[in-house]
Amino acid sequence: MKLPAKHRVASLDVDAQYTFTPACPEELPVAGGDTIAEELNRQAAFAGLRLGSKDAHSPQAVWVASDDKPAFSPVEGDNVDIRWPLHAVPGTRGFELLDGLPHPADYDFFVWKGVEPDMHPYGACYHDMAERQSTGLIEYLHGNRISTVIIGGLATDYCVFHTVRQLLAAGFTVIVNRAATRGVADDTTERAIAEMIQLGAHFVQHAGELEQAHD
Repeated sequence: MKLPAKHRVASLDVDAQYTFTPACPEELPVAGGDTIAEELNRQAAFAGLRLGSKDAHSPQAVWVASDDKPAFSPVEGDNVDIRWPLHAVPGTRGFELLDGLPHPADYDFFVWKGVEPDMHPYGACYHDMAERQSTGLIEYLHGNRISTVIIGGLATDYCVFHTVRQLLAAGFTVIVNRAATRGVADDTTERAIAEMIQLGAHFVQHAGELEQAHD
């Protein structure tokens, strides 16, 4: 796929954390989630800016699943929907980015989301589910005259999906790198991919399919 000039392109690593890999089996392990770092680095070579995000959750979060309140059961609140196993707690292995990725301070822009114990957003563009409180990511992209965002990360069917949807709604061209994403489940991943395509997202199988246009 042909990209615009490099200074108009950003690469976004969505929640590429160990919490979503087999390295943290008690959290939210995604098969193959620990294998995407190299491909994220490859796609970043086509971009003038590199952005990232992390889940950052409290052990006291209202959505944390328990024996009597199982995962995926509904939970009440304006900015939560279902219960999840506890994951991505700052200071734990699950919170860390995959080996081989930059430190958060070395990205051009970085988002921490889900810090409030009663808020569990999925997309990297908004702190709340009503999508009223911006994380600043969209404004940062507009301010730097970015037109195209290449996305990879975890997981395809949740945080990647919602981030893609939010960026498309904000007017960006969005390219999803299949080799740099992994999904929680086959059925939800297939539905998410179909919806992203319907909304206008482009897909490449790997970063090798990207080509840089020249000024």
